[in-house]
Amino acid sequence: MISETVTVPSGKADLTGDLVVPAGARGVVVFAHGSGSSRLSPRNRAVAEVLRRAGFGTLLMDLLTEDEERRDSVTAEHRFDIALLARRLVGAVDWLERRPDTADLPTGLFGASTGAAAALVAAAERPRRVSAVVSRGGRPDLADAALPLVTAPVLLVVGGDDETVLDLNRRAAEALPAAHALHVVPGATHLFPEPGALERVAEAAAGWFREHLGDGDR
Repeated sequence: MISETVTVPSGKADLTGDLVVPAGARGVVVFAHGSGSSRLSPRNRAVAEVLRRAGFGTLLMDLLTEDEERRDSVTAEHRFDIALLARRLVGAVDWLERRPDTADLPTGLFGASTGAAAALVAAAERPRRVSAVVSRGGRPDLADAALPLVTAPVLLVVGGDDETVLDLNRRAAEALPAAHALHVVPGATHLFPEPGALERVAEAAAGWFREHLGDGDR
């Protein structure tokens, strides 16, 4: 089993991440957090734990450097910079491919909020490497022109009471050419704080990655 804090080079930035890969993992899922969040997001960490129990490795990483985080906390200039966030994710996907211990594992992306748009752009840019994408309460609409280029299967998970985001997800789904599904969690709002809601997100994500990411024979 691999469990370490890592530095992920991406362009001119060195990003901090937490990489955990269980023995016999069937793939690695890279997390892209949402607006104003970080690799320490309790929601993403809860989902990551479920995925690890399902046999997947996880990489939770900060998409911004410490200096960028400080500026963003005041100006919010980076959290909606989808191109920047996507470049950072592509860097992480490439980094996993270069590591001997993860090079042969298929890669999935799990994006929340604006991180979902970045994940879809990254999937479009690395179609050979990214095998599946899951969005949690995401803004896939912000991926814009990249949506028709995504070839990986995409699962869009949205709260039933998150009406505006649900509508945006429905519209974005129409632009996805590959296999995709919209999974609505009844009664849930944007951050899935309702009892049992986040657990349902994690179960749906694990099921999607089991179906589309790992072959189950590792």
